[in-house]
Amino acid sequence: MSVIAKRSFWGLGEKTSAAPRRFYWHRPGRALLLGALGLSSFFLLWWLASLWIRNVILLPSPWAMFAGLIELAGSGSLWKDIFASLRRVFTGFAIAASLAVPLGLVLAYSRTWRHLVMPVVVLLRPIPPIAWIPLAIVWFGIGDHSSFAITAVAAFFPIFLNTFAGGIGVDSQHLNAAASLGAGRAAILRRIYFPSALPMILTGLRIGMGQAWMAVVTAELVAAQSGLGFLIQMSRLNLETSHVLVGMFVIGVIGSLMTSLLSALERQLLPWKE
Repeated sequence: MSVIAKRSFWGLGEKTSAAPRRFYWHRPGRALLLGALGLSSFFLLWWLASLWIRNVILLPSPWAMFAGLIELAGSGSLWKDIFASLRRVFTGFAIAASLAVPLGLVLAYSRTWRHLVMPVVVLLRPIPPIAWIPLAIVWFGIGDHSSFAITAVAAFFPIFLNTFAGGIGVDSQHLNAAASLGAGRAAILRRIYFPSALPMILTGLRIGMGQAWMAVVTAELVAAQSGLGFLIQMSRLNLETSHVLVGMFVIGVIGSLMTSLLSALERQLLPWKE
């Protein structure tokens, strides 16, 4: 127990006990409990709203959604749609990351390339991924390739902008030290820029993954014949709202798992951020 030194009348220091420490829950356990409480409250409000509306087409109950989930999973069609969406997400995300990270570091390093390329980036960045769907269909047709393109566009800009911001923030003392030791451009990019920008790169990857997941569902609503977006679209046309909610629920669960995995990877690579 910590103590506080207090000066007495005789000038001697006497020790008095400090205020007792408060008891705090263990953070992971507290977070899990609060998360479970929040989810339970959400499903409870959903169930009450479905009872008030009393229309299974407008708003099925959570139990109807879970029944639809079991039905689609048992038939095997849900797993096929999940794998189709995951394949498109990871392919588009890999294309975006392989282009965005090197380009962001190069533009952070070179003023010439920065002034040349950044106006194009600033012009294209505000265009939403859904606006690229007509061109993607014209260029690649309906199927995986158009979904790859739309997903890559959606993930590219968050990854690129965060990588560029991390590269711009490199300490000039590190650059001067590397230059004084005779490091070339490739070594500076690999040994200085990349490690210094890694926290921002991982943040961009996490945001880019979320953007890619949202974009692939949007693309599947229009330009695909499989996947969770296609499941949602076909269920809407058939007035199977419970199956629409199944697709939305699965998207939320998988997206949350992806974010958690990237956060765990960030904690492993950057333990000091904790």
